[in-house]
Amino acid sequence: MNILTLFVVIPVLMLIGLWLSKSDNQVRGVMVIGASALLGLAIWLTISFIQLRHAGNTDLMLFTYSVPWFAPLHIAYSIGVDGISVVMILLSAVIVFTGTFASWQLEPMKKEYFLWFVLLSIGVFGFFISTDLFTMFMFYEVALIPMYLLIGVWGTGPKEYAAMKLTLMLMGGSALLIIGILGIYYFSGATTMDINEIAAMHNIPVAVQKVFFPLIFIGFGVLGALFPFHTWSPDGHASAPTAVSMLHAGVLMKLGGYGCFRIAMYLLPEAAQQLSWIFLILTTCSVIYGALSACVQTDLKYINAYSSVSHCGMVLFALCMMTQTAITGAVLQMLSHGLMTALFFACIGMIYHRAGTRDVRYLGGLMKVIPFLSVSYVVAGLANLGLPGFSGFVAEMTIFVGAFQNGDTFHRVCTIIACTSIVVTAVYILRVVGKILFQKVANPKFYELHDATWDERFAIGGLIFCVAGLGMFPLWANDIISSAVGPIIHHILNGSVAAL
Repeated sequence: MNILTLFVVIPVLMLIGLWLSKSDNQVRGVMVIGASALLGLAIWLTISFIQLRHAGNTDLMLFTYSVPWFAPLHIAYSIGVDGISVVMILLSAVIVFTGTFASWQLEPMKKEYFLWFVLLSIGVFGFFISTDLFTMFMFYEVALIPMYLLIGVWGTGPKEYAAMKLTLMLMGGSALLIIGILGIYYFSGATTMDINEIAAMHNIPVAVQKVFFPLIFIGFGVLGALFPFHTWSPDGHASAPTAVSMLHAGVLMKLGGYGCFRIAMYLLPEAAQQLSWIFLILTTCSVIYGALSACVQTDLKYINAYSSVSHCGMVLFALCMMTQTAITGAVLQMLSHGLMTALFFACIGMIYHRAGTRDVRYLGGLMKVIPFLSVSYVVAGLANLGLPGFSGFVAEMTIFVGAFQNGDTFHRVCTIIACTSIVVTAVYILRVVGKILFQKVANPKFYELHDATWDERFAIGGLIFCVAGLGMFPLWANDIISSAVGPIIHHILNGSVAAL
């Protein structure tokens, strides 16, 4: 069996195991075994991929496999990975593993919760390994559908409203995507749905590309929190359970940036070159608007949700810059943001579980009563504002250096505006840290709070290790990402030259 197929098979086996489980301990056992297997497999895949590249294998995709599904429309189960896919799979495995422990004490309906959680993970893994347009779209939808129930049933606050808003907006994006995908298929000759084969043919008329590029970029951009289609994100984050917020912000939103680059820009290169300035303006708005909005929030989850809008906007911003360095930074940002926002949501969820509130106006003095969670929150905040030594610094500096490689005034002005988000991020992070951790204890009942349990410490410790590890040793990720970005950006730029 192909190693990539195991990323779908293992979650399917987990679903069966969960369905047959009769107690909470059995449910936990299935999740720990399955999540550990996925993490081990992701690490093995990453090491094997690096070894093959060092051995001189320069194929665009490795570990490829294809079997026809529906021959009349040339739909196939086609899979393969490059450096971008590998790091996204590794990120997904880390978030599923730590999310399992973050949900260790979840009540009620633990079994049903994990069933939907695993189904969501099937969609995520399947999306990142697919190279067939239809198969990728199918897994994309599998990843979106469970979010409605996970938020609507197990969420908090106005959860029904948040679940409905999220579902309607993402389904609207999906409608644009299916139109764009079918347009690419038919105008490329209707002989294949394989992404790499369509890119190699390069025969879609420029006028057609200009029609379908905005549809696909916006379709994926809705999930990537593209301004002004981001409004579902803060409500969805704020109402979702802790582990769902971790997977949602940490991985699911990355499907948007990945799809924009892998499908919209790669398959429609001339339109990407000619229309990118429009989306560069929108993504610059996302970066600044998200950071400024976070400054005026009083709910910890809303603060992190708007911060995610800003940081995911940075991903799309870097893609629109269309330099190899900037796009490498975009993928590093997806990896970094996935880890640090999962850490943030984990800490926030655990603080809320104890204090009974996420409102910064009613929190204070937590460093005295729950020091482990407080220090972990500080680490997440420092990573979020881009402190050197953490993953955020590496990603953002790579993006800004790559963005400045564009010598024209328009691109550089956008870059300078986006850079100001670093200062704004420091404002809301340091304000919240000072308010909830270091001021006097806001409520005498907080003295009775207990610090993180072993399962929570394990989840948080794993994420801190990854955030710090990527920040101090980023070259391995940078090298495999850059080697994958190079051929794609070369194709995009050469496509534009050919059109001229």
